[in-house]
Amino acid sequence: MKKRRTFGIDLPDEDELNAFPAGKDVVTPAPAVPTRRSPMAAAITENADSLRDRRAMEEQIRAENDALAAEHVRMKKLGLIVDLVPLDQIETWKLVRDRVKGDDFELAELVTSIRDLGLSNPIRVEMREDGRYELVQGFRRLSAYRQLLAETGDAASWGAIPAGILPRGEDLEGLYRRMVDENLVRKDISFAEMAMLALNYARDPHTSENDPDKAVAQLFQSAGYQKRSYIRQFIRLMERLGEDLQFSQHIPRALGLQLVTALEENPDLAGEIRARLKGWDNRSVKDELEILRRVLGNSPREAAAGADEDATPAKPATPSGKAKTTFQLPSRLGQAKCTAANGRLEIRLARDFTAIERRRLELALERMLNDLG
Repeated sequence: MKKRRTFGIDLPDEDELNAFPAGKDVVTPAPAVPTRRSPMAAAITENADSLRDRRAMEEQIRAENDALAAEHVRMKKLGLIVDLVPLDQIETWKLVRDRVKGDDFELAELVTSIRDLGLSNPIRVEMREDGRYELVQGFRRLSAYRQLLAETGDAASWGAIPAGILPRGEDLEGLYRRMVDENLVRKDISFAEMAMLALNYARDPHTSENDPDKAVAQLFQSAGYQKRSYIRQFIRLMERLGEDLQFSQHIPRALGLQLVTALEENPDLAGEIRARLKGWDNRSVKDELEILRRVLGNSPREAAAGADEDATPAKPATPSGKAKTTFQLPSRLGQAKCTAANGRLEIRLARDFTAIERRRLELALERMLNDLG
């Protein structure tokens, strides 16, 4: 049996393995060569950076849009959003207006002003559920635009009107108050118009108040006590004669109060006034006011200057027959239209009488009046 020979091998420690042999220089390893990325990896990195930038931009835009939306809602609640609204999209049925019968003489001035200078104050409308609009404020401005459109046919200029758009949902009483408060700012609004507004408000089946006197308290909260009292007095007048008068908006306050007192003392006076005005469709403002003063027994001077504020109404006068006579008369100066009434003779002719010497006019009128006598 043979013996195996064994050899002892001493393995070096780690410290010895890391040591360099004596006499050898330490060799610095060469710098690592950067790993080259594939085109796919570069594209993925660029796409991730782009998505991150896009998300940041979207967050910024969303924040700006939220701020703009909140501002839009705030301004809309205040009725400060103004847009051009087509005239044929605006309705005027929801609120009964304060306008009374008769010509609106100042509408022509408003039409001229808007034509020359434009509209300085937009109307107010409420958006309806069907996409159309309901007028709240600005009936005369809307009427002026419609007249300009009808006269010119220029839809580009007058087919749409600047309008402040109110949000839906405001109660009817609030809309009436808006209309009334705007009208109170107008210096030309009459007591008859304010009285008719209160009457129409009380008659409106969609409002909660049926008593016109109480309607005055609701609608004219911004007016003083005395003014509300005058409006209630004119309500009595318009209830009795509103359908018969063409120019009630021109009745002075003092004359209106006298008429109310006289009508309460003598209810038959209303019938007398109707009889005098019946069939007289071409009467003027002056004609109508003279009839009202005449039935009160006012003197011609009072009729011309207006009754005194504190004057007490006189007893009604007895009717004097036909209210007026109208006829046309040919002359060397042309066709003359003549109107004869109690205390008044009017001649209308296409002639500038200021160009005629005053003395000639006096002599001609003197001869005429002497012939009538």
